[in-house]
Amino acid sequence: MTAFMLAAAIGSEVIATVALKASDGFSRPGPIAIVVIGYAVSFWLLALVLRHLSVGTTYAIWSAVGTAAIALIGIALYGEGASWLKLASLGLIVLGVIGLNAAGAH
Repeated sequence: MTAFMLAAAIGSEVIATVALKASDGFSRPGPIAIVVIGYAVSFWLLALVLRHLSVGTTYAIWSAVGTAAIALIGIALYGEGASWLKLASLGLIVLGVIGLNAAGAH
């Protein structure tokens, strides 16, 4: 259940961030509502996850997966560049989370 809540928190944050772009500088009410609700749900779920996982592990996973997802969405949907450096950096983010989780296991 904890993993599901963390995944839902990440998904909600990603949806809110995409809506932030669609809000056109906070000038469109529909996307603004999605931003506010999405971030609120994400933080609520994150708080629930923190009952079961350490703050370092939880935040590392939440922020890294969200960052990587938004970067990939930017590439796929908004035509942002996909240089080797950007893709390698995304890979380093993933490796960093794996490393933090492995270090926490000892």
